[in-house]
Amino acid sequence: MHFQWYPGHMTKAKRQMQEDIKLIDLVIELVDARIPISSRNPDIDELGKQKARLILMNKADLASAEQTTAWTSYFREKGYFAVKLDARTKAGMKSIQDVIMEACREKIERDRRRGIRNRPVRAMVVGIPNVGKSTFINTYAGKACAKTGNKPGVTKGKQWIRLNKNVELLDTPGILWPKFEDQRVGLYLALIGSIKDEILNIDDLSLKLIRILQEKYPNVLRERYQTEENQTPAEILGDIAQNRNCVKKGNELDYGKAAALVIDEFRSGRLGKITLEFPEKQS
Repeated sequence: MHFQWYPGHMTKAKRQMQEDIKLIDLVIELVDARIPISSRNPDIDELGKQKARLILMNKADLASAEQTTAWTSYFREKGYFAVKLDARTKAGMKSIQDVIMEACREKIERDRRRGIRNRPVRAMVVGIPNVGKSTFINTYAGKACAKTGNKPGVTKGKQWIRLNKNVELLDTPGILWPKFEDQRVGLYLALIGSIKDEILNIDDLSLKLIRILQEKYPNVLRERYQTEENQTPAEILGDIAQNRNCVKKGNELDYGKAAALVIDEFRSGRLGKITLEFPEKQS
């Protein structure tokens, strides 16, 4: 299965972001804590290379706590400010304001020397589809300012949000990049829901997820679905269909229903706290 999704509105959104970056002091980039490298759009580094940078590792509640801590250290060593959070439950949100002020300290002091006081920090919120940008903004603001949805492509245009006297946020649409050089990146993005399910083969995707779980989290499948070890992913999917009563008329196993079940339970965290990428393997 070949992974790619780059609809036309993303090209337009990227051009708009290139224009808006001139107005920005800080780039706040949200990534998915389960795949902190694959969920980073490589175009963002070029876009924000002259700006202060903050990486928010969102959905940390779905990822391994140990690995998320390691990733936070990894990004800080690379020169980014980095915070782990779960925007839905507000975990980690209290520290955001202070981190933003610290990231933009030079800009604030420069303004003060020029006699400019009380000009808010302007931050652009960026990230790929479905990493939780709008949820983060709404949680930060304490009210519904941005449209949200558990699928890619909800935010289609830019919008400025005045949070308080110190910070203004520019929400932007989630954008991918034209070509995934590494198809493993595409696989990971499909697994977390950043590529539209409608263009994916969910049966095949579930088999790839099962293979990953066999390699990295061997106990998860056995404990969650009572499957036997040393089976092929297809055999395990059959066991899941059997054990979860995914059957069609005539008592035939419904592999499609079982596949969708496995993907949904991974995405929702019901399989446990699972990280798919590990920092020690990164350069």
